Amino acid sequence: ESFDDFYTEVKEIEKRDSVLTSKQQIDRLLRSGSTYFNLNPFEVLQLEHDTHIDQIKKKYRSLCILLHPDKNQDNKERAQDAFEIVNKAWKVLENEVTRKKCLDIYEEAKDRTDMMIAEKKKKLRKEGKNDVIPEEEPGKYKHAIYVMVMKLFADMERRRQQLNQRDQEERKRKREAEIEEEELRNYNKEWQKNFEESRQNRVNSWQTFQAGASSSGEQKKKKKQKKFQTFNPPKIKPETR
Repeated sequence: ESFDDFYTEVKEIEKRDSVLTSKQQIDRLLRSGSTYFNLNPFEVLQLEHDTHIDQIKKKYRSLCILLHPDKNQDNKERAQDAFEIVNKAWKVLENEVTRKKCLDIYEEAKDRTDMMIAEKKKKLRKEGKNDVIPEEEPGKYKHAIYVMVMKLFADMERRRQQLNQRDQEERKRKREAEIEEEELRNYNKEWQKNFEESRQNRVNSWQTFQAGASSSGEQKKKKKQKKFQTFNPPKIKPETR
């Protein structure tokens, strides 16, 4: 019911489109729930989805004039926010590819609504009833399509956010892996450097030890030679009888 009331209010505002002031346009684009409704660029520009691109461009320019921050000095920040919303909607619709995606959403919404009406009729026939489906009335049929369009735009935005989050998580994971790999390379490099330095120290210690051992051996050899050179045989005592 609250959505129906809001829908009615929106349509009443659209009827007064030609006399909307800058403040009214700002309030419309920044109203409660605007994030949800502004997903539809046609809704932002208050146009039907089958509007020609030339008319879309004219409406975009007229809204830009109304919402430009320089023309709303007393409400500059909100005017800037509204101006950016309109500009974003135009960028979507001026591009043929993204505009085609929006039109596809309207086609899908119509198909789903027709399918929903057909299922309701089938159910009524099984029950032996021949009541008229409310959505068969032109106004309610258009409203049903409108609701479905907003739902599909919301679904598309939700999928976009999920893909964006997944992409961010993947990039974060790759970055963490790169950092870990870089840290490992730095660790191995530092370990190799320390190993080379310690190996040189070991070689130097071994050479010092060898030099010391060799010097010690030479000294012992010289002492031994000197000992043999200064050896005096014992004197022979004369035998006494």
